[in-house]
Amino acid sequence: MRLPSSIFVSVSLFTAETTAALYLSSTYRSAGDQIWQGLTLLFTLVPSVLVQLTLTFIHRDLSRDRPLILLLHILQLGPIVRCLEAFCIYGSVGRVEEPYVSITRKKQMPRGGQSEEVERQVGQAEGKLFTHRAAFARTSVIQAFLGSAPQLTLQLYICVLQQGVSIGRGTLMVISLLSIVYGALRCNILAIKIKYDDYEVDVRPMAYLCIFLWRSFEIATRVVVLVLFSSVLQLWVLPVVLLNFLVFFLYPWILFWQSHSPFPENIEKTLTRVGTTIVLCLLTFLYAGINMFCWSAVQVKLNDPDLINKSQNWYRMAVYYMVRFVENASLLLLWYIYKTDFYNFIRAPLLVLQLLVAYAIAIFFMLVFYQFCHPCRKLFSSSMTQGLWDCSSLLCLMCTSASPQSRPMGKTVLELPSPSTRKEPPGERAHDSASNSTDDMPNDTTYDMLNDTVYDIPTETDNNIGGGINGDISHNI
Repeated sequence: MRLPSSIFVSVSLFTAETTAALYLSSTYRSAGDQIWQGLTLLFTLVPSVLVQLTLTFIHRDLSRDRPLILLLHILQLGPIVRCLEAFCIYGSVGRVEEPYVSITRKKQMPRGGQSEEVERQVGQAEGKLFTHRAAFARTSVIQAFLGSAPQLTLQLYICVLQQGVSIGRGTLMVISLLSIVYGALRCNILAIKIKYDDYEVDVRPMAYLCIFLWRSFEIATRVVVLVLFSSVLQLWVLPVVLLNFLVFFLYPWILFWQSHSPFPENIEKTLTRVGTTIVLCLLTFLYAGINMFCWSAVQVKLNDPDLINKSQNWYRMAVYYMVRFVENASLLLLWYIYKTDFYNFIRAPLLVLQLLVAYAIAIFFMLVFYQFCHPCRKLFSSSMTQGLWDCSSLLCLMCTSASPQSRPMGKTVLELPSPSTRKEPPGERAHDSASNSTDDMPNDTTYDMLNDTVYDIPTETDNNIGGGINGDISHNI
């Protein structure tokens, strides 16, 4: 059984960031900066409360009559207690013979076109550790993008205004950046493990390194761009942020309304319709917060029983990075045009070039990860490089067809072919069916944000279905 090191890292980052933020807020209070103090506390306490609620919801403490645990969560000490509980469970393994042992079956990665199924015994202690790891993986994502990301943006903005970095502020910024990158890394790894739940997934160190570099360059560049733009156009940064947030928040709901699907009722049996709506809104809120700073590994689909989109998303990923690159370049251009003498101490053209190159490096490491370091790349139904290239070609074709030069100038009336004379190519119908079938293919970087909370051992009869509220997603490859 593996040491629960991921739980320790999550709790360490959470505790360190909270402590550094409280200390920095006290320095702001001493200096009389009440606005900075209030915002620093806001970006610390709100995600902390959400983390406590998430842990309580996943472990179902309200229905288990555990008043002491609930009190510790109210005191914002829930993550520390859960971490100690996980290490106690790990330390008790092997000392007492467990009365109940389950058998789980996992497939190995295909070798030579075939994959073998391996059986192993799983005890109750390992099942409890599985639940703890799943809970802290989700809280790491919440802490990263609803707390650490706004906190880093705020503190960097204060540094730009004051043209200086204090020790307390610098410490908080470093911890916040590490927390964001770690949350994005856990998001990717958890997506892989849940997507390929039927397989023994072995994530190698090179994959961790690629994800870390990819997310570090992407998130750091995005934060710097937003801070530079907000420092010269304070009134326009709010519409930019709200537009980004509302687009990603409303996008899953628009798709849900267009599908005319029934309201999801399988999230939690004890929740009412109002409670389910609140949970779904929080899920889409987190989804929008992630996409504000980086590409989200989770693609929310509210009309799916598992609330995730299992189709291939190479095209969507390519469009996201193209649009985000153009947006960052536009914001930097506006900053360069409207910058004041305040920025005379830096070389603006060189800074713009460095930020654009840094974002391109992030895309490069993303391509390296999916092409060479992804642990389940042998199971991909299509090549990512080919998908991105096809998407780029399609966008170029659309731009060319929309340009005035490509339109015929000699005719003023377009003559449409008659339906009776139109001949359909033999392969067109097959091509359409093949293109439509790709929408149903599973996505390799999606995961369920709400489910997969209680350890569930898949049986042979469950290999074709998702595991209800437990969210153990199984696929036939």
